[in-house]
Amino acid sequence: MPELPEVETIRRDLEKKIIGHKIIAVEIRDRKIVKNGATDFQKELVGNEIKKIWRRGKLLMFEIKNDRFLLTHLKMTGQLIYKNHCKITAGGHSLGEIDFQVPNKFTRVFFSFTGGRRLFFNDMRRFGYMKIVDASEKERIWEKDFGIEPLTANFTWENFKNIFVGRKTITKALLMNQKLIAGIGNIYADEICFCARVLPWRRAGALGESELKKIFTCCTKVLQVAIKNRGTTFNDFVDSDGKSGGHYDFLNVYERDGEKCHRCKSIIKKARHAGRGTHFCEVCQK
Repeated sequence: MPELPEVETIRRDLEKKIIGHKIIAVEIRDRKIVKNGATDFQKELVGNEIKKIWRRGKLLMFEIKNDRFLLTHLKMTGQLIYKNHCKITAGGHSLGEIDFQVPNKFTRVFFSFTGGRRLFFNDMRRFGYMKIVDASEKERIWEKDFGIEPLTANFTWENFKNIFVGRKTITKALLMNQKLIAGIGNIYADEICFCARVLPWRRAGALGESELKKIFTCCTKVLQVAIKNRGTTFNDFVDSDGKSGGHYDFLNVYERDGEKCHRCKSIIKKARHAGRGTHFCEVCQK
């Protein structure tokens, strides 16, 4: 699933490509993806333009005129692929060669802008969605559906510490709970726990203050580096600006089971915790 670094990379890329360009057509190929109803969805967007692109956790919000917002969530396998004639910029779920031959069988919705620009929403498993909301609904979602978010002003030590107090859930599950901490998923929960030298299945409420401070610091550190490297799911793609995402090469534990730990040279292992494959070093992490 695309997480905070991948979604932030998409946001930054699209902000340079589509802001201020009029939407001249919207084609809906899968009504399940659109939550407003096809006719209302198209009426809201055609003839309009994107004013700004926001992100909250893993959720993208495209601000359009008249205080309306197009919410877009990629979920497990969603992708956004921008195409301007022969030039392509893409992000989201791991991208393969077929993904750039758009539209394709996984294209659910696509937008045509002035000047030959097009934006495709692809989703193999159809868990993602698009929905138009007003400003009050956007604010409700912004405040109520998401917890504190790394790299923002509300991600303070006091706010972070209070989330862990008395929690019986395991640390990895808490890090991935979007209502408590926004933006972290399976990849970066594993990487943060490795960075902090804490086993992912330790009970959150039983962690010592020094361990919590390490996790708090690592949340910011790990995500900042991932954003700098344009996220993990971009490793096989170079976009129209010559940018590529190479963070996959910097991962310490995720999908490295059977390989040597970068720190201690013991073998990275994989188990199942919080319903997800969990990667760890049993020597470095305690």
